[in-house]
Formats: sequence, structure tokens, C-alpha cells
Amino acid sequence: MPLGPFLDALGDSLTLPAPPRRIVSLVPSVTELLFALGAGPAVAGCTVFCTEPAEGVATKPRIGGEKNPRLEAIRDLGADLVVANVEENVRGDVETLRSWGIAVYVIYPRRVVDGIRLVRELGELTGHADEGRRMAADLLGALEASRLQLQGRTPRRVFYPIWRRPWMTISRDTYAHDMLHVCGGLNVFAGSETRYPEVTLEEVAQRAPEVILLPDEPYRFRRAHLADFDAHGDVPAVRFGRLHLIDGKLATWYGPRIAQALRELPRLLAES
Repeated sequence: MPLGPFLDALGDSLTLPAPPRRIVSLVPSVTELLFALGAGPAVAGCTVFCTEPAEGVATKPRIGGEKNPRLEAIRDLGADLVVANVEENVRGDVETLRSWGIAVYVIYPRRVVDGIRLVRELGELTGHADEGRRMAADLLGALEASRLQLQGRTPRRVFYPIWRRPWMTISRDTYAHDMLHVCGGLNVFAGSETRYPEVTLEEVAQRAPEVILLPDEPYRFRRAHLADFDAHGDVPAVRFGRLHLIDGKLATWYGPRIAQALRELPRLLAES
């Protein structure tokens, strides 16, 4: 029975003649989501950065990175569906795969609710609609519970870097910004004109964040990097010891990871 039509993030319509049997994921968070939906056996390949679930991906063929996948390898795997992301993958690769007759579904969640909607969509797209609906409903419930818990609480000013030398962070036009927002954070660089602005620590200090979250991806922040802020002891986050090393997946991965983020990030942002 045909599945679809589905409209992807590029505005392209996709109809599959049957549930896909050979899926290649070019997005690490999507790989984890596919397994959570029960579509793990159909995953034929994934990127070298797809690390979760560890046992599930251990035996899956690797087709390169997000920006430089080996397209011929994807074709040789007999892929009948490839899942790609507007930002993480290259448009030309998507077009090449489609020119070979391979179905490609392109995603681009920009808000947490978009990430939850993706759960339902991928459930339908892979023939696991019931699982997708149940998981999406649970995540929406967790999002609403978080919203109610945060009612009346003043948002905490937060700095969330994604790179070092040069320091880079996020604007409001990112999924990570929205995740911080729904968890009670006020992104101090929300108004930047670029999505991932370069900043200096002096500019960070001027914006006086109350919390600093240092993720382990895309840049691998570690304990040694906490010393970068020693010269800015007047910053509230530094003065009160609110510098936290965190799992970067919490702010940037879609799917079941959303539930964990909604539990852990509000606690970190609210610490006194």
C-alpha cells in the first residue's frame, strides 16, 4: 500500500510504493529516531557520526560524513529511502541521489514542536505510524508539562557556544535556541543577524549571562575550557558557578532525545 504523499522541507512531494526496506540516514539524530520507532532493521547504512543507539548502529555500513557521503555506496546499498537535513547535508548530493531514482526525504526542524512533528512524520514514512503517533503524543505531553512547570519563572540569561577559536554561538533562528527557550533559557545572542554568529568573550561578558552551557558537540568542550572564563569573574554565570558541561545532543537532537532534554535542561537553567 502506497505511503504518502509527504511534503518535505524543500517543498518536494514524496510518495513511496511501500514501506522502505533499505533506509540510509544522513542525520545522526534521525538514525537514533529510526531505531526508536522500530525501523532499525530497515536501516541499511548511516554516517560515521551516527553513534546512537550504539548497539544498533555497530554493524551498520558507514557511508561517510554528512557533508561528504559516498553517494555510490548509498546506491550500492540499494537504498529505497534516504533521510537528509537542509543544514547538515549538501543540496547537490540530494539532487544526485534523486537523479538516480532514489527517494530522498529532506527535513529541517527549527523548533521543538517541529522535532516532535518529525517523529510522527517519520513513523508514517517508514510504516511505523502507530509508534510515531504514540511517541509524538508522549513528547507533546512532556513539552506541556515543562511549560506548566516553568510558568511564572523568570527566564535565565544563557550563553550557549558551539565553537571555540573563534567563539561561535546561536541566534534565535536555530533549533537549539528554541530548545533553550522552552526549557527556561533566554539566549543572550538571540537577536544576532546570522544564525551562528562569531563572538568574543568580551561581548559575552557584556551580555551578562546567568548560565553558561558548554556542549560536547559540535565543538568538544571539556573541563579545561572552563578556565577560559576565569578572566570574567563579574559575569553572573562565572561568579555563581553556573558553568555546565553538557551533552550537546540535548539541545540539538530530535526524536526521543527531546524527552531527556525537557527533563535536564530546565534543571540546569534554574540552579541557584
